[in-house]
Amino acid sequence: MDSLMTEPYPTLPIMLVDDEEQFLAAARLALGAEGITNVERVIDGTLVMNKLSEKRYGVVALDITMPVIGGLELLERIGERYPEISIIMISGLNEVEAAVDCMRKGADDYLVKPVSSEVLTTRMRRILEHRAVVNEAATLKRYVLSRRLRHPEAFREIITVSPVMKGLFEYAEAIARTTFPVLVTGETGTGKELMARAFHRLSNPEGPFVAMNIAGQSDNMMSDVLFGHVKGAFTGADRARNGLIEEAAGGTLFLDEIGDLSAESQLKLLRLLQEKEYFPVGSDKARKSKARIVAATNQNIAINGGFRRDLYYRLHTHELHLPPLRERRADIPLLTKAFIERACLELDRRIVSVPPELDILFANHDFPGNVRELRSLVYDAVGTTRSRTLSLKKIKEK
Repeated sequence: MDSLMTEPYPTLPIMLVDDEEQFLAAARLALGAEGITNVERVIDGTLVMNKLSEKRYGVVALDITMPVIGGLELLERIGERYPEISIIMISGLNEVEAAVDCMRKGADDYLVKPVSSEVLTTRMRRILEHRAVVNEAATLKRYVLSRRLRHPEAFREIITVSPVMKGLFEYAEAIARTTFPVLVTGETGTGKELMARAFHRLSNPEGPFVAMNIAGQSDNMMSDVLFGHVKGAFTGADRARNGLIEEAAGGTLFLDEIGDLSAESQLKLLRLLQEKEYFPVGSDKARKSKARIVAATNQNIAINGGFRRDLYYRLHTHELHLPPLRERRADIPLLTKAFIERACLELDRRIVSVPPELDILFANHDFPGNVRELRSLVYDAVGTTRSRTLSLKKIKEK
């Protein structure tokens, strides 16, 4: 008899919280019929936080309207203490504002009662599948730290001896052939676009690397540049034009400053990532996307109240976080030497001597602008030097 028993799915239990016993019973029955059996019912919202402190849960589904403590308050509490838990909000009101508010506060999905068995199981399975992908990515990241680079030439533009950076290179190699989007994070000037280009080379692309900076783009401008438009879509659109997503077909579309996306643009990007399709401006005919998406940000969009949590998790499947230069100080002398050589070549200077004091100056500087700041300091010093010994005057002034 025991041989016929199966392990409960998912491994971490799902908690259904509602003050309507009939809804809880029906929901558990519907999920169980689809093989989602590890489900617990909670009819009293005041018990939720205690239960979460006693054991681990993967998903919590909360009814918004409950006595004593409502779903919105629980959403905020769970998000603060257990950010790894996926949360589904359930409401009897079909209000767009309420749904948007829940998503901004950290909910992964929003369902409206009456919830059909098909909708409940489909949305629950989608969340469970995404959690599985994220867990797989975390496992993969730990595994690759012991591997050697197979394609070091892909990282030729990045100068480093940092073990942390080498670990990121190994992880990038491991995920290069997957189809999921990649998120590159790090402070301003850490080299996020260089990492994106290296990742593009690793993926053995058939198409080009196409970059787009989101900063300062309105929703209309972003849609036109990214998705293109059909003839007559707006005044002045006398001919159709392909967007960057079409230009990047078979290659990589790099979206920089992704944290600056408007709410409307976030929704369009979410559809692109979920459905692998988009609509050119003025068209009601969807087109398939054939580009790999790599996004970058210097913001912590995980806690950014204006950034959709569902979009964040779509982008966050594979993340490459670049450390600031102050955490990889061994790279500073190497970068300095390389920048001096490049600056001399580009600015037509012949500098054969570098004062030892330069290393001391840089060793005691935190470089808030990171590698970009270091490059700027070196180029400025080389450009203002009139002898064969590098002048440190401009560097000391800054």
